[in-house]
Amino acid sequence: MAAPSGSLPIGRYLGALAGIFVILYALVFFTGDSPTPKLGLDLEGGTQVTLQAQTTDNKPPSSAALDQARQIIERRVNGLGVAEAEVVTQSPDRIVISVPGANGDAAKSVGQTAQLRLRPVIYSAAAAATPPATTPSASTSGSPKPTASASASAKPSASAKPSGSSTPQGFAPAPTPTKPDVTATVPARTSAPAATPPAATAPAATAPAATGPPTTPPAGVDPKQYAQALAEFDKLTCAPNAGASASLDKPGDVIASCDQNGGSKYLLAPAIIEGTEIAGASAVAPTSTSPQWTVSLDFKSSGQATWARYTSQHNVTVTPNDPANNVAFVLDGKTISAPAIQGTINGQTQITGSFTQSQAEDLANVLKYGALPLTFQQQEALTVSPTLGSEQLKAGLLAGGIGVALVFIYSLLYYRALGLVMIASLILSGLLVYAVLVILGRQIGFTLTLAGIAGFIVAIGITADSFVVFFERLKDEIRDGRSPRSAVPRAWVRARRTILSADAVSFLAAAILYYLAAGTVKGFAFTLGMSTILDLVIVFLFTHPVVTLFARNKAFMSPRVSGLGSVQRVAAQRAAAERAAAANRPPARSAADRRGRVPAKES
Repeated sequence: MAAPSGSLPIGRYLGALAGIFVILYALVFFTGDSPTPKLGLDLEGGTQVTLQAQTTDNKPPSSAALDQARQIIERRVNGLGVAEAEVVTQSPDRIVISVPGANGDAAKSVGQTAQLRLRPVIYSAAAAATPPATTPSASTSGSPKPTASASASAKPSASAKPSGSSTPQGFAPAPTPTKPDVTATVPARTSAPAATPPAATAPAATAPAATGPPTTPPAGVDPKQYAQALAEFDKLTCAPNAGASASLDKPGDVIASCDQNGGSKYLLAPAIIEGTEIAGASAVAPTSTSPQWTVSLDFKSSGQATWARYTSQHNVTVTPNDPANNVAFVLDGKTISAPAIQGTINGQTQITGSFTQSQAEDLANVLKYGALPLTFQQQEALTVSPTLGSEQLKAGLLAGGIGVALVFIYSLLYYRALGLVMIASLILSGLLVYAVLVILGRQIGFTLTLAGIAGFIVAIGITADSFVVFFERLKDEIRDGRSPRSAVPRAWVRARRTILSADAVSFLAAAILYYLAAGTVKGFAFTLGMSTILDLVIVFLFTHPVVTLFARNKAFMSPRVSGLGSVQRVAAQRAAAERAAAANRPPARSAADRRGRVPAKES
């Protein structure tokens, strides 16, 4: 094989590698919070929640509905800022949420997410377990006392008592620059007549004591169903953080429901809007016209038409004493909030109240991501100890360290100085992998798990194989009698094909495994494929140029130092044998001699 023409631009290759390291580690240390990779649930500890789907016909849900629910739960988890969480389906009816670190409470709250519906309030009362004097909020975080405003902001709250509170909350049209912010008071949610709503600037009026829920059903509701709902309402006792309702509600049902704090209970009419009609929701920061946090709510076109029609007929201006002015957000049988409608809303809706930023964001996430095609019941919530995770991490790192140490020992014993090149290449490969892990953790939420560490350990062998192939090709060329300087480019041309072929096969296997696998196996495949690609970077930009550089140094490539002494001795022996054979070989006969003729002498 002919030697490659020209000389290798060693400086360019090493400069390119140095530039890559400078860029990567600048991103590692000068961007983000921590220059360490994100660890998965099995290493860092955390929470794993298992949800089981429930259906009204007790049949397993379709795979399409289960996958759609998984995607919505995953988006809701991301909306809560838990980007490193893993949400997977387990056939036929389970979804498993794994959240590493200290975000376990977020995972448990996400696990309660199910079908969202908007239901008018028929009647509300304080729960038996809570004194009527308290007025807890029905916000997702369960703390604020909301206030209602025409340009409003914040999370809705459900009053624990049927009379109006001093800090009510409500729906209002989105404010406009030319429309002043007018405060309105939520009326009492009782069936008895209430006082006429006060002026916008007047204090809240106190409604008469509640006389109990209506004895006649709303229009279009079956009397038997209404009687059952009344009986359930009378027996209903609420407790704080009691979880989802045990029974599954249908859109056309009249239901009894507790708020999230367990302080109030509601008798709710059939749903007017499904949660799937909500196009989006977002928390809005305070402004000069609205000094509190608000939640902006957008409906799809069909839901907006229904909402505009309902709000034109039920609001504190048109029907000031109607409990149906309050509309409850019901999520998995629990009332998230029940604000009052302040006027006709034909456009963007704002929910107002005295809420903090986190409370407004929580409510917006519930409204935006809460509409699932299935209802789920939490089966278990396991907490993985960080101590156990750290022990597993130590075990994984110990296994990797032992593997690397064995490769180092082998390379030093077998290749000597070339073994030092191999060790330096492996160290640089590890540093490159570390920087990429940190950056991927920040950009795409990639977390390192035990399976991922196993992928890196396997990749150590693949990386070492590339060096072995190159060095053995180099030995073959020197064994054939070439000098190290001329043998390196010839060996590289032949070894390069083998290295590319082997790494291509490894990467293809990792890609197929990543596509077909689920859960932690994906982490193994991802790290294996990533290490294979980075192996090529190190071999092409470091190992080959450095060996080429050392081949020009006679001291480094001497038989005693380089580890090539045995093959050089073999090459010398072959050369001596060829010379001896040539000396003992009889002179070659000419063509004329072989034909038995002697050429005539010249005259």
